[in-house]
Amino acid sequence: MNIQRKYSLPNCTLLLEGLSDVTRAAHFQEMRPELSILVNAECYLSGFNQPLTGGREFFESLVRAVSGYAQEFLSTVPNPQAHNQESELVEFQKIDSNRHRLIIHSEGASEGFDRSNNSKRPPIEIDLNTVQLFDLVEAVDQFFADTQTLPELSLELQPVTRRYGGASQALIRQTVPAAVGVSSLAVAAIAFNLIPPPQIRPPQPKPDEQTSSTTNNITPSASAAATPIAAAIPTPTPIANTKPAVKDLEALLNTVPEITDPSQLRALNRQVYNQVHPAWTNRLGLKQELIYRLGVAADGAIVGYKALNKEANLGVGQTPLPNVLYNPANRAPISNEPIAQFRVVFTTKGVLEVSPWRGYARTPEVVGTKITDSNIVKGLNQKLYSTVRQTWSGTPTFTRDLKYRVAVNKDGVIADYEPLNQVAFDYFRETPLPKMFNAVYGSNVAAPNDKEPLAHFQVIFKPSGTLEVIPWRGYLQ
Repeated sequence: MNIQRKYSLPNCTLLLEGLSDVTRAAHFQEMRPELSILVNAECYLSGFNQPLTGGREFFESLVRAVSGYAQEFLSTVPNPQAHNQESELVEFQKIDSNRHRLIIHSEGASEGFDRSNNSKRPPIEIDLNTVQLFDLVEAVDQFFADTQTLPELSLELQPVTRRYGGASQALIRQTVPAAVGVSSLAVAAIAFNLIPPPQIRPPQPKPDEQTSSTTNNITPSASAAATPIAAAIPTPTPIANTKPAVKDLEALLNTVPEITDPSQLRALNRQVYNQVHPAWTNRLGLKQELIYRLGVAADGAIVGYKALNKEANLGVGQTPLPNVLYNPANRAPISNEPIAQFRVVFTTKGVLEVSPWRGYARTPEVVGTKITDSNIVKGLNQKLYSTVRQTWSGTPTFTRDLKYRVAVNKDGVIADYEPLNQVAFDYFRETPLPKMFNAVYGSNVAAPNDKEPLAHFQVIFKPSGTLEVIPWRGYLQ
């Protein structure tokens, strides 16, 4: 299956086309297909009618040159990675403070630009202003933030010293004028966060150390526990809100472990969805997907978020994220608790997508003690079928099977239910499950009962009106 990935900015768009490695894709059935084999890369720049195109060698050289040159431009420290003509297909040259020359040599040159028929074709040279440059940089950063596209590709940039990397007033004066009329503060914010941090040793936890932040954005970690391409992810312009200050997640992830257990991630995934989904009341008017990276504590508290595309940064007010952040007044402060990371997408169709940031390392299991006695399970199976059958009425409007995991206690009382496919999310109100759950817990999104052993079943509502209840055999069946 051909897969496309697009990373769009006002002055630059990266379009990647490729295939998924089926031997690896099976582990990520709940996420977007993984683009692991790059077939074609296209880079569209404003002011130029034809894209720069090439294969994997061209694309890897492009991202290395872009990141290396951005580091050099912002730190004023020469970076040979940006000008390596002998071994790279793409290089940059600085013309002046607001003009930057992008050079593509013949081996990786674009097929779309007019060329002579000479065997040794001259390189393509394109002059960019600073705004175009940083849109290109951010497009590359969006690619690195996408863990489902060429996940094995990462940058190995040499860090600059802190004294060169600081956001000085001179740098502000240099960057901001170039961005007049194109959100100057956003460009400056991107610029200051593109300088890779120094190499650091794994930090020692300090229980009494707590860093506060005045924004609600996740800052990528530089530690080994965080994503390996974190240095290439820009921090967007902070969005002001009235929520309390939250923990700086970069400092947090440097001192606490990351939650990676698939079963725990699956349970937290549900809690994130149950918090954000009902709070997203205005689902109209989105012209592009809003994509965020969330940090979540072990109890499901959303402790921070980071916009992963420009639209998400500007449109955070159209999401419920500022309102679902945990409030220290109602919960103990985040200190040394483990943190899980999730990818949350508000789609233009009004559908909410939530998935673990790195996917599931293996198939998740249901958390909690289970009832395994076959005779008890058989009896509870029949009781659950009878209860649901008696309360399910009306003519179904859905056209595909609704699949749920439903758990009951030893008395057959519903203790938990979970949609297993998107249509089950969309049509859950046509089933009796929410009413059954609400009758016990007083809420449709209450935390599942995990204080006693439970029997788990898959319940299927068919468009024909047929009901199926079978013992649970796992998520990926």
